[in-house]
Amino acid sequence: MILIRLAYGVLALWAVSVLVFLATQALPGDAAVTALGRNATPAGLASFRARFDLDAPLITQYWDWLRHVLSGNLGVSFSMSSSVSAVISSRVVDSLVLMAVSAVISIPLAVWIGVYTASRRDRLGDHLMSFVVLVINALPEFVMAVAVVVLLATNVFQILPAVSALDPNDSILGQWRLLVLPVLTLVLMVVPYVARTVRACMIEELASEHVRMARLKGLTERRIILRHALPNIAGPTFQVVAQSLAYLAGSIVVIETVFQYPGVGQALDQAVSARDIPVIQALACLLAAFYILVNILADIGTVAMTPTLRKRAR
Repeated sequence: MILIRLAYGVLALWAVSVLVFLATQALPGDAAVTALGRNATPAGLASFRARFDLDAPLITQYWDWLRHVLSGNLGVSFSMSSSVSAVISSRVVDSLVLMAVSAVISIPLAVWIGVYTASRRDRLGDHLMSFVVLVINALPEFVMAVAVVVLLATNVFQILPAVSALDPNDSILGQWRLLVLPVLTLVLMVVPYVARTVRACMIEELASEHVRMARLKGLTERRIILRHALPNIAGPTFQVVAQSLAYLAGSIVVIETVFQYPGVGQALDQAVSARDIPVIQALACLLAAFYILVNILADIGTVAMTPTLRKRAR
C-alpha cells in the first residue's frame, strides 16, 4: 500500500511539474525584457535568451529543466543572477518555522474545542463555540489577516507591528513579536475546520454502544472520552490534521504577502511579478511536493490507526 501511494505521489508530482512549466510559459510579457528592462539592446536580449535557452522548443526546455532538477540543480534566478537554491533556502526555513508554530498551537486547540463542544452538545457553550467557529470559517484568509492587523496593530490596539519584516541577521525566535500576527491569522484559519470535524466524529463516537456500556459501568465522562472515545477517532483526526497542514502550505502565500513576511509565499509573489520563471517553478513544485507528501503520510497514518483498514492493507 505504501509503495502504491508513493508511486501515485511521484506520478502526481510529475503531472504538477508539467502544469507548472506550461503555466510559467503562458505568463504575459517577455522574461528577457522584464529582467533586463525596456532599454535593453537587441543583442543583450538575444544573449539573455541564449543563456537560459528561452528560444529552444518547449519540450527541450522542459526536459533540460527536469533533468537539472533531478540532479539537484534548480537553475539560476533571472532577477537576482544567483542560484535558485540560494534565493529560496532561507525563505523555506522561515516558512517552515511559521507553519510549525501555527500547527503546534492550532492543532491541540482545535482538538480540544471539538471534544469540548461534542461533550456539551446542544448546551450554551456548544452553541456559542459553534457559532464563533462558523463565522471564522466563513472568512477568507486575506480578510482575516486585515481584521487582525486592524484590531491589534493599527486602529484599535497598537500593540504589535503590522508588518513582519524579519531581520536576516537575527534569529527568527528572537523576533517573536513579528511572528504573532501571521501565526494568529493561520491559527484562526485552521482551528475551525479541524474543530468542526473532530466535533462531528466525537458526537458519533459518544453515541456508540460501547460508550453507552462504559457509562452504565459508572465510568466518569472524562475517562470515557480519554480512554474510549478519543482513540476511536484517531484515524479521522489524523486525516483532518494532515489536511490542515497541507492547507497551511497554501495559505502562507496569502498570509506572507499581506504581512510582508519573508517566506516562500512572498518569494512566489515577487517572482511572479518579476517573471522569474526558475524561482516560480521551484517554489510551485516545492509546495506541491509538500502537499503530496502530507497526503501520503495522512493515508499511511490513517491506515495505521484504524484496525480494519490495516487488515485490508495487508
